[in-house]
Amino acid sequence: MAFAEEETKTTAHLGMNLIDSYCDSEDGLAGWAPSGSCTLSAHAEDHPALPSLGATLAAADDDDSEDELQQQRARKPSGRCVLAAHRASDTDGLFRAISRAPRPKVTYRVAGWVGVGTAVEGSHAVHVEVRVDDGQRVGGGVAVVESGKWGEIKGSFRVDDDDELLRHAKVYVHGPPAGVDLKVMDLQVSAVNKIPRLRHLRKKADRVRKRDVVLKVNRRTDDDTTASVAGAHIQVIQVQNSVPIGTCITKAGMQNPAYVDFFAKHFDWAVLENELKWYYTEAVQGQVSYADADELIDFCDRHGKPVRGHCIFWAVENSVQPWVRALNADQLRAAVEARLRGLVSRYSGRFPHYEVNNEMLHGAFYTQRLGDDINAHMFRETARIDPAPALFVNDYNVESGNDPNATPEKYVALVTDLQRRGAPVGGIGAQGHVTHPVGDIICDALDKLAVTGLPVWITELDVSAADESVRADDLEIVLREAYAHPAVEGIMLWGFMQGHMWRSHGQLVNADGKYTQAGNMFAGLRREWTSHARGKVDGNGNFKFRGFHGTYQVLLTTPAGEVKKRTFDVNKGDAPLVLDMDF
Repeated sequence: MAFAEEETKTTAHLGMNLIDSYCDSEDGLAGWAPSGSCTLSAHAEDHPALPSLGATLAAADDDDSEDELQQQRARKPSGRCVLAAHRASDTDGLFRAISRAPRPKVTYRVAGWVGVGTAVEGSHAVHVEVRVDDGQRVGGGVAVVESGKWGEIKGSFRVDDDDELLRHAKVYVHGPPAGVDLKVMDLQVSAVNKIPRLRHLRKKADRVRKRDVVLKVNRRTDDDTTASVAGAHIQVIQVQNSVPIGTCITKAGMQNPAYVDFFAKHFDWAVLENELKWYYTEAVQGQVSYADADELIDFCDRHGKPVRGHCIFWAVENSVQPWVRALNADQLRAAVEARLRGLVSRYSGRFPHYEVNNEMLHGAFYTQRLGDDINAHMFRETARIDPAPALFVNDYNVESGNDPNATPEKYVALVTDLQRRGAPVGGIGAQGHVTHPVGDIICDALDKLAVTGLPVWITELDVSAADESVRADDLEIVLREAYAHPAVEGIMLWGFMQGHMWRSHGQLVNADGKYTQAGNMFAGLRREWTSHARGKVDGNGNFKFRGFHGTYQVLLTTPAGEVKKRTFDVNKGDAPLVLDMDF
């Protein structure tokens, strides 16, 4: 009883809204004040138009937790809003204090509704920012809202330092152009309780990724008939999961035995962090070298690790090498064709995937110089040279709810435009460079990407937190969300070892080879998502188990002590998989 009471005390703050409503305030502004040049007023809308609300509530899973269902119902709008008018710039808007100081190392959700006026047509980015103390921004969310409509804010923040002193926090809302009215309704800030979500994800993964299996076991006799093997000892071992988990690797990392050991033990696939990029293989015009890429790919081939092709081009200008940036249009087009022929023909049949033009939501280097069709041309030409690989788009922040350039809706529109131009898009890459992740925000983005019908891969997953337990929690949230989502067909980490990662404080393994809490959690998840079973064949000659989709080996021990082996696959399906096994 004492433990239960203590647990209640430590979790009482979770889910509590830190923005008081002040519904009975005389001015009706609910504590909001103008930020910059604007005027505020309170309003009520009987039926605010929120197109996504019905779809959101209808999409609830059968096994959603009661906490999640309450959270979804709470998103029904009240109709009470605060309007900021006569705004002189895009930084003008409104702000208010958060009534309680955010706790260090606790992830908070920012949720609510924002609307924009009709003074300027089009879609406008509305930023909700949480700032502490002297104005330091610690997170928030972004919604891209059509003029005259409402949009839903789904964001997050966290104060990651160890300062236990009271920190004053405020939430600011701004973003649309000058003259565009800005509205806020039902904004909430609450600490995330991950426990119900993780419970839900375990149940969802069991439903999405597992299947009941019945092995009908018989012994083949000398006269080619079958005989019962009831009572025989049987062992089922999963040797491959249908959702591969991989990582990027580097030439420098492969010189470290501890790095190689962790990679070989825990990852199914690989991708080269830099060694295949154009700026790496041809830093100087005309001097092309694939030596480092070949070395890493050959290593993966020897260890049975498929390699993703990352990347043929990169759309962000500051990631394009200087000599390419200096070319005129005709020279650039010739260089693009040479890169396509040289890379794709060299590795024809070697890569199951290519990321064709990286980060097109955030860069337009090639389209600005070669026209709107160049991106689709890159896809079409890659497929012509090597038809085998699935060709992916790949971008960041799509799953985070904090980037107006990378909303799921804009990503889907990009894919649709490529397909309209004849580009054989074969998959969607959501990179997953996340900070203070919130599970249902990630799930919401994956749901929106899934409408394309294309497979989704998490392609560059990393989290960053100096505190080991926070890092492990963040990584677990993203991994479980991805693994439990039916549209996700693979997960790639963007490194794993200290000193060999693009992002600091993200390691699963320290430089000395010791596993961090995140590393132990990751290894534990890999065990959790692997099915093994053992027992005896029943009197009807059957052996039943429930296992994750993938490839299995079955070992049957005969009465004479002979061990016989068979291999089989468990694929997706609602009905039990029944397999005849003759030994």
